[in-house]
Order: sequence, then structure tokens, then C-alpha cells
Amino acid sequence: MFPILSGLRVVECASFIAAPSCALHLRQLGAEVIRIDPVGGGMDFGRWPVTPQGDSLYWEGLNKGKRSVAIDLSRPEGRQLAVDLITAPGPDAGVFVTNHPQKGFLGHAALSRQRPDLVTVRVLGWRDGAPAVDYTVNAALGLPYMTGGAGNGDDPVNHVLPAWDLMTGAYAAFATLAAERHRQRTGQGQEVTVPLSDVALASLGHTGQIAEVLSQGDRPRYGNALFGAFGRNFRTADDRQVMVVAITGRQWSGLVQALELAPAVAALEAALGVAFEADEGQRFVHREALFPLFERAIGALPLAALRQRFEAHAVLWSVYQTLGQAVAGDPRLSLDEPLFSTLQHPSGLRYPAPGAAASFHASARQPAVPAPRLGEHTDAVLAEVLSLSPARIGQLHDAKIVASA
Repeated sequence: MFPILSGLRVVECASFIAAPSCALHLRQLGAEVIRIDPVGGGMDFGRWPVTPQGDSLYWEGLNKGKRSVAIDLSRPEGRQLAVDLITAPGPDAGVFVTNHPQKGFLGHAALSRQRPDLVTVRVLGWRDGAPAVDYTVNAALGLPYMTGGAGNGDDPVNHVLPAWDLMTGAYAAFATLAAERHRQRTGQGQEVTVPLSDVALASLGHTGQIAEVLSQGDRPRYGNALFGAFGRNFRTADDRQVMVVAITGRQWSGLVQALELAPAVAALEAALGVAFEADEGQRFVHREALFPLFERAIGALPLAALRQRFEAHAVLWSVYQTLGQAVAGDPRLSLDEPLFSTLQHPSGLRYPAPGAAASFHASARQPAVPAPRLGEHTDAVLAEVLSLSPARIGQLHDAKIVASA
């Protein structure tokens, strides 16, 4: 964590990945984040992966360092309490992150009647407010038909990483700060909507894939081959899989030298009338002619010898390994780095948890903070933010409008 946004208060009422990760990014840069949680937990409170006891590692990972206020949002008194927290006064307050529908008591129009300069950042599925998640957006955009190889036939191949959820969360955090800066300069609040579908569609447009499909049609599947350059998985003599990539001319020449393939590659270039070092696209076009050369060269070497050659020639490559192998034995991915803090978590487990991915070199990194227990900060937040007396907070507990840990 870094104290860059110290003083900023964000109220979050959200579940799943995109919106909670938006507020997580803000928290890890120093903002105070108050979660409004339904009594008993929201839709993602028990989401997998979970411990053997059923505690969600997913939930406690996405909510590190936040404060939790548990409110019964099904009752009018509870809803008004949530609205009061969201619209509480103060120049550094009045920032709300949610993925709840635009209509209803958490709609911006209703909330801004109580605080006109409110900044609401709302993560949507589709632009029109219809529900969507990463996997359904991916399916609609056709990406599962580009993933995989010929052996998959007409079957889609889903990606295991929820990329649009994660990108939308990061983009929403950026949008939150942009809207808050606009309010500082103009005094104007506003609602910002960030749909997963728009983040996905814009990303494909930014990387040329929409222009490609409009001008050339849908991209076919290429298996593990890197589209537009040289790259694929290869197997070593001791049966280890490695990913080898060469995009720049220097990367290509280093790879060819490391494997002592210069004569064979030169002969192929002469036969085809191409220069692979100068044109990465030609390496992709002629991949079926190139791959056998590299399969034989890499397949003749054990991993240790290959590593020595690749490191000597600055080759772009990596060994395939499981996540468990990565965090246990790869020094580049060590959990002992300052990015991680070993914490005692609400699940009862003690394990390293990441802080902010960026490093601000003018500020000292602070340790990460574990997620709250559900309702852990109910009483403190109601007293600090809404100035409720202990007697009034007690009445809310007695009426089961709020709950604590």
C-alpha cells in the first residue's frame, strides 16, 4: 500500500470482481474504502476458491484493507442508512463505486438529490444495463473461437483468466480518479458507467482486431502459435515444455544464434526469398517451415543446457510451470518480495497477500492489510461518518437493521 490517496473516502456497494477490484486499487493507493455489505454477506461472499471450512479466499482477496458495514438493505431503514453513508458530507467524501443496477435506491439520480456533487462509478455488464460477466462477453465477441487449435473443431475454448473483469476494475479506478479530479476543479458530480462489454470492445479495437475482422474476416485458430510473429511451445530433451518468442529482429537473431541454426535459417530464407530478421510477419507466415527446425534443435537439449544458451543470447522465453511451482520456486515470482505481506486473514489462514502492483518511489510502501470480517466496522463507521450515538447504534442492532462481526 501507498498513502498517495490518503484522505479520500470511497463507499463501495458491489460484488464479484470488476467493481470490488476498482475499490481495491483505490484502497491500496491510500483511499479509505467502506464496503456496504448485506447482513450475512452478498452474492460473492462464499465464492470459490474456498477453504475446507467454506471461507471464500476470493472474497478476502478482493476486499483487503476495506472497512465493512453490514446493513439489511431489504428494509427502508437500512436503505436510507446506506444512502446516508454514500452521500455523507466532506470534500474528500461522496465517491461511490457499485455494480448495482442504475434504477432503484442506488441510482445516481436518487443519490444525487441528497448530495449533488456525488461521483458514482457504476460497473455494468452491457452498456444498456443488461447483466454480463467476463465469460458471456467473451462468448459474444467470438474470442473462444480464436482460442485453441484445429483439434478443438467447432467447440469454443473459454479462457481461465477473467481478463475483462480485471481490466474493467482497473479502468474504473482510473475513471473514478478522473471524475474526482473533475469535481475538484468544477464542483460538479456525475455518474460514470464502465461496461465490461465496452472495455472488451474498445480493447479489441485498440489492438487492431476490429479493423482486421472488418477488412479480412474472422481470424482462424492458430493453436499455441503466436499470431503475427514467431512463438510457440517446444519440448526439451528432458521432456520440459518451454515457450519461445521472437518479436524484434534482435530477439530473432539471438534465438537463431543460441540454437546454432543460422545456416539452416539462411538456406530457408534463400529458398523462400524472405528475410526473417527484418520481418516478424514472415516468421508467422512461414511458421510451418520454421517450427521443425526449432523442434529438433530444442528437442536435442536438456532444459539446463537450453537455459544456459538462451540466457547467453538474451532469448525471450520461459519454462511452462504450474502456479504452485511458480510461487514456490521462481525467484522472479517470489512471495517474499515487498509486493507481498504475510497476513492473518479472516478465513483463519496465514498467507502472503499482495499490495499495490505499482511502486511509488517517492513514498514508502506500507504493508498490505487483510480483508475485514463481515460487519467488522459497522459501529465505528456509523459513529465516525454519520455521528450516530451509541444509543442509536444499539437501537439499529436491536432492530436487526445492522449487524457487526
